[in-house]
Amino acid sequence: MNDKVTFEGGCHCGAVRFAVIATEPVQLTRCNCSICSMTGFLHLIVGADQFKLLTSQKALTDYRFNTGQAKHLFCATCGVKSFYVPRSHPDGYSINAHCLRDFDIDKAEISDFDGQNWEANIRSLS
Repeated sequence: MNDKVTFEGGCHCGAVRFAVIATEPVQLTRCNCSICSMTGFLHLIVGADQFKLLTSQKALTDYRFNTGQAKHLFCATCGVKSFYVPRSHPDGYSINAHCLRDFDIDKAEISDFDGQNWEANIRSLS
């Protein structure tokens, strides 16, 4: 299949909106690290050239923890993290599939990543 498809998405209140280009079948990653498991984040990783912020950067606020490398971006109004810059892909974005409009998660391929042991597991992917 490997067709390109564009999705739009955003936060709960609509202050943050974006478009993302993905390849079908869409590959998602479920991570068990502390922040992903608490928020239910389901990752669609894309390059920066596959992502376009449709609203102002001023609608976002960021949060950093642990190594400070990941740039967790949240809507400054409603608090939803619809995408962020992960430390595993600093030149790209991780989109929360739950924040995509007209996207059927049941048609995506989902793999698990042991983010509780991030350093050891990220090496196994290279």
